[in-house]
Amino acid sequence: MIEIKSRGELEAMRAAGLVVARTLAAVTAQVKVGVSTAELDELAEQTIRDAGAIPSFKGYHGFPASICASVNEQVVHGIPSATQVLAEGDLLSVDCGAILDGWHGDSAVTIGVGELSPADRKLSEATRVSMIAGIEALQPGAKLTDVSFAIESATIAAGEADGIEYGIVADYGGHGIGTKMHMDPFLPNHGKPGRGPRLKVGMAIAVEPMLTLGGDDTRELDDHWTVVTADGSRAAHWEHSVAITEDGPWVLTAPED
Repeated sequence: MIEIKSRGELEAMRAAGLVVARTLAAVTAQVKVGVSTAELDELAEQTIRDAGAIPSFKGYHGFPASICASVNEQVVHGIPSATQVLAEGDLLSVDCGAILDGWHGDSAVTIGVGELSPADRKLSEATRVSMIAGIEALQPGAKLTDVSFAIESATIAAGEADGIEYGIVADYGGHGIGTKMHMDPFLPNHGKPGRGPRLKVGMAIAVEPMLTLGGDDTRELDDHWTVVTADGSRAAHWEHSVAITEDGPWVLTAPED
């Protein structure tokens, strides 16, 4: 069942989304060589709780932290660790969720540590642009896979412009969000348009492409959380929670400015 929210409920989700946006801004500002992902996690949890919210991730199916911190070939669900110390040129994806008054916000950014290689910089930007294309496709009356097709098309176009064939991670994708973090519908990041449920005003969907510099195959590490590229290539992850309104998409996790 796909949850339909009232305008007031979407405004409550926007409040949760702002907590996430502020938390990701605080984390991004602290990313530098020599900082551990555990330190970033501690900062994120404190920021979320100081806002009167609860970390969505901590304890979710046993996940031990408040953010997912995925470095280089780690695609998603990386567990923050005191031994994971950031180095020059690392590519860090941070996924963050917060619950405020029963409503969820969920967003992710990819951050460069120091100076990135040109390929890594292009990978992150291609992922962000693909996310934006997906967001723009969240229009009332469209079909769900119109969004998937927009993400895939933007990825292909970015790859052609960059001279890089980006891999689109197939086993993970976007999702409905609201009173729970993960809800129907599941949103693939590729596919033919015109399929799936019709998008309606009041739906909220997290759009989150994950691209790689290699293939699209992944594997899960022995910690039963961290997902890495099967070929060891680097990955990027961008995400926003978005509401569908009469006027088009409303990015609930966008910064205030």
